[in-house]
Amino acid sequence: MGVESFVVGYWLHPPKDSHCHRRAPRHFRGKQLMKLPVICAALAIFLSASTALAADRMRIGYSSISGAYVGIWVAHDAGFFAKEGLEDQIILIPNGTQLAQVTVAGEVDIASLGGAAALAAALSGADFKVIGANVNKLIFSLYARPDIKRVEDLKGKKIGITRIGTSADISARYALRQHKLDPQKDVILLQLGAISSVAGALKAGTIDAGMVSPPTLFLMEKLGFKELVSITDMDLAFPNPALIVLGDIIRKKPDSIDRFMRAYARGVHHARTDREFTIKSYAKYTTVQDTAILQRAYDFYVGKIVEKAPYINMAGMKNALDEVAKTIPAAKNATPEQFVDMRFIERLEKSGLLTELYK
Repeated sequence: MGVESFVVGYWLHPPKDSHCHRRAPRHFRGKQLMKLPVICAALAIFLSASTALAADRMRIGYSSISGAYVGIWVAHDAGFFAKEGLEDQIILIPNGTQLAQVTVAGEVDIASLGGAAALAAALSGADFKVIGANVNKLIFSLYARPDIKRVEDLKGKKIGITRIGTSADISARYALRQHKLDPQKDVILLQLGAISSVAGALKAGTIDAGMVSPPTLFLMEKLGFKELVSITDMDLAFPNPALIVLGDIIRKKPDSIDRFMRAYARGVHHARTDREFTIKSYAKYTTVQDTAILQRAYDFYVGKIVEKAPYINMAGMKNALDEVAKTIPAAKNATPEQFVDMRFIERLEKSGLLTELYK
């Protein structure tokens, strides 16, 4: 029942035990009754505004079109953030370095981005804490033109990445070093901004190879490009992406973060138990319409990669810190524990929600 119909119904047919249970005065039944819709409309606006004010705004940023964000996407689409009293807005900022900057500026409340970009920002003075991780390993593959058969054949060639310092960049450098190529001297790394831009450049022939992740890599495979190396198969522990929050928000709004964590956990559980719903979310956020690719993305991320809660792998944090130390000397004397706040994942576990969801 709407607000207006409730108020009109209450006046004309009040409950018998109500002090309003009496006939409306004769002089009220004409002009005064005609004013009820106006009064009710004003009341509806007031109640709507009150509800909006009661909900806490939560701006959630994520840094790439990757199935790793399924917990956030599904929690939003299924209304789990709203059920926790959060007026959520999810925002794509197409690489981790930019998202870290936006978060520092206070334009995002919780950010999901590569752990190295988060640690680099923290070591440069940002008051960040890692409160969780969507995924705890690097998930990328290096794809190349069909005529390029080996990583070693990339010497002197152009390789597309998103941005310097992002997980895609780190994955590319790691793969090159594993095959005795110097990322600084032997290849040309081009910053293209987003995974979709890397794929577009590879299709256009403006680069020779590119670092991509699912579901984009499934599309590259379908188009005939060749996978030279899978970073995923190397099983390298890494916060990719990590969930980060400014210290000021942790101090002022810890309850909002707890509610985010509960909604996120429900989102992951819903993804695991409702395949059709989740594939629709994948299609919505990735803009991929190929059913076979969407099915593969679901099986890959939901079936193998995303954990039931955003646990933090401290070995992965150490790997990220070691990577950052190559460009930021201060990282050499830092420890992963400096950048982590475990209280929210611990409270999520103690709440009993995970036991309830997975009983």
